[in-house]
Amino acid sequence: MAGKRELLEDLLAPVVASLGCELWGIEYQTHGRNALLRIYIDSENGIAVEDCEKVSRQASAVLDVEDPISGRYTLEVSSPGLDRPLYTLEQYARFAGAQIEVRLRLPLAGQRKWRGLLAGIEGDEVVLRVDSENEYLLPIDSIEKANIIPQFTK
Repeated sequence: MAGKRELLEDLLAPVVASLGCELWGIEYQTHGRNALLRIYIDSENGIAVEDCEKVSRQASAVLDVEDPISGRYTLEVSSPGLDRPLYTLEQYARFAGAQIEVRLRLPLAGQRKWRGLLAGIEGDEVVLRVDSENEYLLPIDSIEKANIIPQFTK
C-alpha cells in the first residue's frame, strides 16, 4: 500500500502546491471493491472549505486523466485538524513537544499502541517519552499511524 500512496503523493503534490497549499499527507484504504482516498492539505493561513473544494476539483481531474486507482473510490479532501496525523520525519520534528498517540505495525515491548511526549527525532527514528524515565526510539517505518493529541487549556 505504501507504493500506491507514494505514487499518489507524487501525482498530487504539484496539484496541491499550485493551489497555494501544502500536501500534508494521503490515506489510501481499500474496502472490498471500493476504496477511499483521503488527501490532507494545510496552509499557513489555515484551510477553508473553498480550499478543499478547489483541491478536490483539480485532484479529481488529474486522477481521471492519470487513472492510478482501478475501480471505484471516494475522494475526500480535508485539513489535518487539531488531532492531525503525522507522516514524515519533518512533521514529527515540527511538532516536537506535543503529546502524540502512535500505533505500530508490530508490537514493541509487548504493545502496539503508545501515548507520550514527542521528544524529537534521531536519524530515522521518532523519540517518544512515555514518562519521566522511559524513552523509546520508534523507527518511522514501524509506525502505522500517529496523531497529535490536542491539548486544551482552561
